[in-house]
Amino acid sequence: MAALFVLLITILIISNLAFISASYWITQQSIAPQGLVTLGNLYATPALSSQLLTSQETANAALDQMVDYMPLKGAAIYNNQGVLQTRFPIIKKAPDFPENVAALNDWMISQFGTSYSTDLRGENGESGRLVLLASNSLPIAFYTGIISASLGILVISILLWLLLSKQVKRHITIPIQELEALALRVTREENYALRVIPHSRDEIGQLATAFNTMLSRIEAREQLLKSARDEAEDLASEMRETNNQLIKEVEVRSKVEKKLTGFQSYLNNIINSMPSALIAVDGELYVTQWNQEASVVSGSTFEEAIDHPVFLAFPHLRPYTEQLKQCIESNQIEKVERVSWMQEGKVCHYALTFYPLAGEHVNGGVIRIDDITDRLNLQELMVQSEKMLSVGGLAAGMAHEINNPLGAILHNVQNIRRRLSLTLDKNQQLANEADVSLEHINYYLELRQIPSLLDGIYQAGSRASKIVTHMLSFSRRSKRQLVLSDLSGVIRQTLEIAEADFYLGESTDFQDIEIKLDLDDKLPQVYVVTNELEQVLLNLLKNAAQAIFMRGESTVKGVIQIRLFPQDQWAVIEVEDNGIGMNEVTAKRIFEPFFTTKEIGKGTGLGLFVSYFIITNNHKGELSLRSKLGQGSCFTLRLPLNNPLIKK
Repeated sequence: MAALFVLLITILIISNLAFISASYWITQQSIAPQGLVTLGNLYATPALSSQLLTSQETANAALDQMVDYMPLKGAAIYNNQGVLQTRFPIIKKAPDFPENVAALNDWMISQFGTSYSTDLRGENGESGRLVLLASNSLPIAFYTGIISASLGILVISILLWLLLSKQVKRHITIPIQELEALALRVTREENYALRVIPHSRDEIGQLATAFNTMLSRIEAREQLLKSARDEAEDLASEMRETNNQLIKEVEVRSKVEKKLTGFQSYLNNIINSMPSALIAVDGELYVTQWNQEASVVSGSTFEEAIDHPVFLAFPHLRPYTEQLKQCIESNQIEKVERVSWMQEGKVCHYALTFYPLAGEHVNGGVIRIDDITDRLNLQELMVQSEKMLSVGGLAAGMAHEINNPLGAILHNVQNIRRRLSLTLDKNQQLANEADVSLEHINYYLELRQIPSLLDGIYQAGSRASKIVTHMLSFSRRSKRQLVLSDLSGVIRQTLEIAEADFYLGESTDFQDIEIKLDLDDKLPQVYVVTNELEQVLLNLLKNAAQAIFMRGESTVKGVIQIRLFPQDQWAVIEVEDNGIGMNEVTAKRIFEPFFTTKEIGKGTGLGLFVSYFIITNNHKGELSLRSKLGQGSCFTLRLPLNNPLIKK
């Protein structure tokens, strides 16, 4: 309100100043000049002009009458000669008129105020000039009136302002303050049920009504929001309960799935760990299960086989497609006892079994493929072993049969020597009775080399007896027992058997090969099964001799070197020959069962396999080969000096 009052006073002052300025401008530009023109025209009538120009008293009296004209500052009359006739200053300090009319124009320009000049024409031909000078200033009365009016206007304005401010406060300010206070309260308390009381029907009242309407709508929306919030809370509560139930169900399902996944993984591990190839197919013979062994046998991965026809994933099974369909349709097990397929360059043997899948709404079958190669080889090995046992038994019987005549021969040789001895009295007595000299008989026998022949017979018989004894010991079926043995003696005894009994061909035998021995006789005794070690060494010697024989015509004599020496915790036996040797492929497979490079009928492929088994399994040793084609071979046996099979 104070600002409004200041504004009112300012407007009033500016209005007065504007009014004064306008009045001054109007006076200067219109009222004063017009008044001078009117006054000049009044005195410029011919009758009055004659009086003014002819009578000084009349001129002075006329000028005195101009005093009533307030803006007039002075007046002057010039005669027909242009000389100042009379003048009259209307106000104090009025400027002097020029004495000559010629200087009148310059004088009028230099004066501050409004000047007017008019010609005087008398009736009798007189002439002159009337000069009037008026002030531009407003009269004091004008200012006094203006100030009085302004003060009156100010008082009236203050009264109107007080009345207006009271009305504004009553009809505008107070309702707006109430509206503001209510708005602040609603904002603070968020209570939309509050209402403002309208005091009028004007704009403020309409504003209050609109504010109440807004509050009503906000309250209605708040109620709707509250209802919606309550419903949302109820739904959220139900949702939480549902979510909790779902979480529990998901947890249970996750546990079940985890168990099922674990069980599936467990079953897959079991299936993949089986040595048999397992393939499951549906009724259309599409693969539904494929274990790792199936990938190994077929060469197809799980990804390549699953959901594909089985005869495409495993081409070897194509010939048995009808048999597999028959198994599924008849719900009967079908078997294929033996099939042979090439695997990694060698023939492998398998047994096929087709099983129908049992269960409701299940149509399909399972294929089991078992690798029976080792079993067949073992069967052949068992047959061969039975043959060897039969041969061993036959050899034992033959040894007994041979030992009897050998014993008689050796005994009779000894008897012949005793009957020819000169030291026995019985021989002298019988010679005398026959009239024969024993000296002459012995001399004759010496001449005929009969004693040498008898020595040869005895040595051959003794050698044959020893060979038979060794063969009988070698072929005897006895319990395996590791005993301390002199390896040098075992090697020499094996050589005696080989030299006496090896037959390699029509033109070559063991006697044609040079045997070089480099044996450490100070080597400690080693726990071995003597006849098994002899079997291994005999097999190695046989292979070495055959490798030398397979060289064909050669200027280099066949040599077999046998070395015995200690190495760390091992007793090492090396059997080296200068035979044909072997390539890298053959050397890698030399210890495989039934692998042989010999002609049919000359080898079973079991000799080195059995030898390897005897050394590595029965003696916990090592058997290795070093060979180069055309340069011979060297087999190395390592036997532990402290055999772990011996319990201390």
